[in-house]
Amino acid sequence: MARGRETDLYHPVKSWLEGLGYEVKAEIGPADVVALRKGAEPVVVELKTGFSLTLLQQAVARQSVSDWVYVAVPRWTGRAGYRAFKGNVGLCKRLGLGVLSVRAEDGFVQVHADPSEFRPRKSKVRRDRLLSEFARRSGDPNTGGSRGQVMTAYKQDCARIAAHLAAHGPSKGAVIAKATGVERATRIMYHNHLGWFARVDTGLYDLTEKGRAEHAP
Repeated sequence: MARGRETDLYHPVKSWLEGLGYEVKAEIGPADVVALRKGAEPVVVELKTGFSLTLLQQAVARQSVSDWVYVAVPRWTGRAGYRAFKGNVGLCKRLGLGVLSVRAEDGFVQVHADPSEFRPRKSKVRRDRLLSEFARRSGDPNTGGSRGQVMTAYKQDCARIAAHLAAHGPSKGAVIAKATGVERATRIMYHNHLGWFARVDTGLYDLTEKGRAEHAP
């Protein structure tokens, strides 16, 4: 639905609610749309021509009068529009808000989420990965919010291994691990994701030209 007026959304949303047995009225107090049905919680809908912080703030404020609060926006256009819309639906779910879209051609209303209490599922794998990276990283080499390359614990381990090879020449993984404290030194050199290491003999590793250029003593 192309950006038009908030009022263009009203009649499709009203018709949808009336189809569910609600009596619907507009501009009741601060709410754009209020729908009532005997024995049911009031439904409040905030209308906007697109997702915005203002829309979310208004919708959250309406939760003081009802648990059934929806936001209604025009249906997305294009693949990028869908990705942005999907992300906003996820945000609304976390706020306990329902989401409606209205199609311009025929006023079709689609429900993408109903209001409900959001309880995020925790991922033990992601949590453990986060804590592991924090524990393994030496110091605080990055600046929060910066763009570009991030110094990870893995890169720090690679740098320690490279420094040892630059100073001592070809070495065995076990020797490097003991000298640098990087227990997975052999595995890091074997996989060689940064292109710094090369196996020159059985169990023996050295720096590549790239690694030597970046880590000359």
